[in-house]
Amino acid sequence: MVHQATRIVRQACILVGGKGSRLGDLTRSIPKPLLDIGEGTVFLDVLIDQVARQGFHDIVLLAGHLGNVVRERYDNRRFGDARVRVLVEPEPRGTGGALISAREILAPQFLLLNGDSYFDINLRALTTEASGHEASIALRRVVDPSRYGTVELDGDKARRFCEKSPDARGPALINAGIYVLRRSILDRIRALPCSIESDILPALAAEGRLTGAVRDGYFLDIGLPQTLQQARQELLALRTRPAAFLDRDGVLNADHGYVHRPDQIEWITGAVESVRRLNDLGYRVIVVTNQAGVGHGLYAEADVIDLHRWMQEQLAAQGAYIDALYYCPDHPEARRETYRRHSANRKPEPGMILQAIVEHRIRRDGSFLIGDKPSDIEAARGAGIPGFLFPGGDLDAYVRDCLQNLRRRVV
Repeated sequence: MVHQATRIVRQACILVGGKGSRLGDLTRSIPKPLLDIGEGTVFLDVLIDQVARQGFHDIVLLAGHLGNVVRERYDNRRFGDARVRVLVEPEPRGTGGALISAREILAPQFLLLNGDSYFDINLRALTTEASGHEASIALRRVVDPSRYGTVELDGDKARRFCEKSPDARGPALINAGIYVLRRSILDRIRALPCSIESDILPALAAEGRLTGAVRDGYFLDIGLPQTLQQARQELLALRTRPAAFLDRDGVLNADHGYVHRPDQIEWITGAVESVRRLNDLGYRVIVVTNQAGVGHGLYAEADVIDLHRWMQEQLAAQGAYIDALYYCPDHPEARRETYRRHSANRKPEPGMILQAIVEHRIRRDGSFLIGDKPSDIEAARGAGIPGFLFPGGDLDAYVRDCLQNLRRRVV
């Protein structure tokens, strides 16, 4: 399914060095991305959670203004499988200067995000589509572009950047502050300070070397007092969303009995496409799988973890990702005493689903489960969500049917 030559982008760099002068006293002692949006959450937490969930495990914060505050909060922290590093610029040299400071640790291709804006999109798909290009930019269509510069698109090429104007009329495409870049772009920086947005991207566009990807997800920047207030009113609620819970063996891959190695994986037709569809629609995608083979001594938990990591790699190469994978190694008749027990996590018990609901801010309304056994459906019922019994065939087509079924229930 996946070509070995596919390069998977694993690094996400976030620009957090701006002064936030338009926010006045609010950013006098706190960097703009670290402003509180409620419930003990700061804006940057939302961005880091977004990239970490989507499989960017090397997260680099490029700090400047009040950089020590950023370093104290984030350096060497882990968000799931992701590790965060903080680099502080010695002096302000623009966004290009921030990248120059990070040259030694930049990956050959990396994701770059503005630390003061949030765009709710499938970032993994963005990097996949940017493969083979020197630079790609995410674009958002807005009704009122007067606060932003606009971008003219010709096919998939960003051809021209226009200065922001209070007289601008929409709808128009704007730079959404997310880029997929090759490290070689740094060779274009001739002098500092340098702005990637103003100095480098327009030149690439003029040469026909900048691709543009239009997306329509929720977009917000916190550069103004009113948009910061909007973030405080909307972002926490946006983080709570429905999930698609998927059994593994028999749903994502063929159930050959105690599957635990990559060479045993036979993807179900439409499995990868269905995961990407759910990603694009904004669902959390959560795998919940019984793995009694561990309890019976047929393989180890480490084998399950390694296989899940491999599956994530395969999905990432196709622009898809699973937010989290839960497994239960226990069985009441397990051969290994450590795992010989009745577990609230082993389906048909709903424990794995209930745990995921808490840990991933999942809303039951709109959530559902797809399984291939009655025990899966019973687990869904116990967690208070609908369950659908997959009969085999094309999983993507089945997911579309399930989504339509859910919409009819709402109506």
